[in-house]
Amino acid sequence: MNLVKFPRYPLTFGPTPIEKLERLSAHLGGNVELYAKREDCNSGLAFGGNKLRKLEYIVPDAIASGADTLVSIGGVQSNHTRMVAAVAAKIGFKCRLVQEAWVPHEDAVYDRVGNIMLSRIMGADVRLVDDGFDIGIRDSWKQAIAEVEAAGGKPYPIPAGASVHPYGGLGYVGFAEEVRAQEAELGFKFDYVVVCTVTGSTHAGMLVGFAADGRARNVIGIDASCTPQQTRAQVLEIAQRTAELVELGRPIVGDDVVLLEEYAYPVYGVPSAETKEAIRLVGRLEGMITDPVYEGKSMQGMIDLVETGYFPEGSKVLYAHLGGAPALNGYGYAFRNG
Repeated sequence: MNLVKFPRYPLTFGPTPIEKLERLSAHLGGNVELYAKREDCNSGLAFGGNKLRKLEYIVPDAIASGADTLVSIGGVQSNHTRMVAAVAAKIGFKCRLVQEAWVPHEDAVYDRVGNIMLSRIMGADVRLVDDGFDIGIRDSWKQAIAEVEAAGGKPYPIPAGASVHPYGGLGYVGFAEEVRAQEAELGFKFDYVVVCTVTGSTHAGMLVGFAADGRARNVIGIDASCTPQQTRAQVLEIAQRTAELVELGRPIVGDDVVLLEEYAYPVYGVPSAETKEAIRLVGRLEGMITDPVYEGKSMQGMIDLVETGYFPEGSKVLYAHLGGAPALNGYGYAFRNG
């Protein structure tokens, strides 16, 4: 497997820490050891998160292209667009963001706080669009690219979540390699990795990275898109393309994509009572903050999998904490009493 041939623009602090979730493990019976890899603490850029790992492999291409404006898209409280805004500021580019109405708004201030506020503070040209959720390529994004060109700018397009970008999966191949190095220091290997899956490239990159030592199917994706068929297909497509790029040397097939569908309800971006309970539980036991859109749902999923015996006794499970906490500001009413 060859990741080093791809240029990488460092945006992160370095390897992210792995911590044992002692109190959560004990609370859930102590038969499974839970750990978290803190991707949410990976950078000083606007609170960091998983999108930065992907953008490290995309920025060199953006710079080489002669562009001057990063153009991306997400929901109103998109973590990805926040990180694109931060990276644009860091490398001296302009930034144009399309924020679509992917989530039914609950809070009156939903479009003025959290991620979107940070993007505005960092100077991004933020445009709200009333279109609903879809992980595919969006017309509003194509239009934004055309508008930047028409105004004399040189756009560099980055799709939602950086996922279907040709290099979108590379960062999380690197994640798997980093975990392997940390496992060598820890003296054990993780039996499972739990990850939240929506636009798919985080899961896809991990899948390819862990396929190198036969653990592709030990990457347990927790769907938070509520469109699992589309998400599953996109994970597979990105994984296959990424495997080819890094010369994995073995095919990636449909069965390599493990995606659990039962935690995404009621819809994308809206937390169920169980998601909110999971957020409270890990907050109160570990002081670890998860969000209602992504990490709360994967945390809910992992807790349920432990409680229902999905993981064999003695398993060591690594929870990939992908970030996303700023979005909590948009859910003030849901957590008004904690």
